Amino acid sequence: MKIVVTGSVGHISKPLTQALVAQGHAVTVISSQPDRHADIEALGARAAIGSLEDPDFLTTTFTGADSVYAMVPPAMSAPDVLAYYRSLGHSYAQAIQRAGVRRVVHLSSWGADLSEGTGFILGSHQVEGILNELSDVALTHLRAGSFYYNLYGFVGMIKHAGFIASNYGDEDVVVLAAPVDIAAAAAEELTTTTTGITVRYVASDERTATDIARVLGQAIGRPDLKWITLSDDQTKQGLEQSGLPTHLAASYVELGASIHNGAMRQGYLQNPPRQLGNVKIEDFANEFAAAF
Repeated sequence: MKIVVTGSVGHISKPLTQALVAQGHAVTVISSQPDRHADIEALGARAAIGSLEDPDFLTTTFTGADSVYAMVPPAMSAPDVLAYYRSLGHSYAQAIQRAGVRRVVHLSSWGADLSEGTGFILGSHQVEGILNELSDVALTHLRAGSFYYNLYGFVGMIKHAGFIASNYGDEDVVVLAAPVDIAAAAAEELTTTTTGITVRYVASDERTATDIARVLGQAIGRPDLKWITLSDDQTKQGLEQSGLPTHLAASYVELGASIHNGAMRQGYLQNPPRQLGNVKIEDFANEFAAAF
């Protein structure tokens, strides 16, 4: 099959490309960075250098492809993150329709079923809606859990405060996902024939914040590490004091609140993964300890 992968050689796209090439598929990888050309070709794929916000470039690259993996690269520095999501969503939709692509796998997020109250995850919800308007396309939304590597964001807090704190914590359940497990699900979907619009949740582990802190604490030699729950105002104030712009702090607080009140897991619980991925929090803890 001829398959186009977006996301350059990132956490998910690299193992996804490696898996597809190993299966004998002809893979084209899109990157906006010319210096990634050699890295992409080293994986056995063809490099296409250009912008995801350029529908003409995407149309040319997508033409002739049997399937496309579409993801929105993070851009927290964008003045309006949701507008950025919508812009890429429309760029993808236009190129997919014009190029005649019939199979698309879109990297979305748990919580993307919700139309409000999820912070920047609302961007994934909006992109899903844009892509859902496509005709004659077999579309799968991969709603992945929170990436393990997001936990690196707490390293400084652990070192300086001795605990993890946010507006979710303690016994709140977090759905976690490893990039390699997401890549495996994406590879399966990209090479599977289906019809219509489907949603597939992808997760590697489901643990309470208390349990996550315990496992990470044991790995870094701090077995008493706690993850405590702060108020929304306390969390927002802390984020702003750390230098995060007010609008981003508000988005993170909204997302955390949706984890704390259980809204983020509603769709996940109604349509759970066929099976959890292979990478558990104990496996990631080894990587966390090495980085710590």
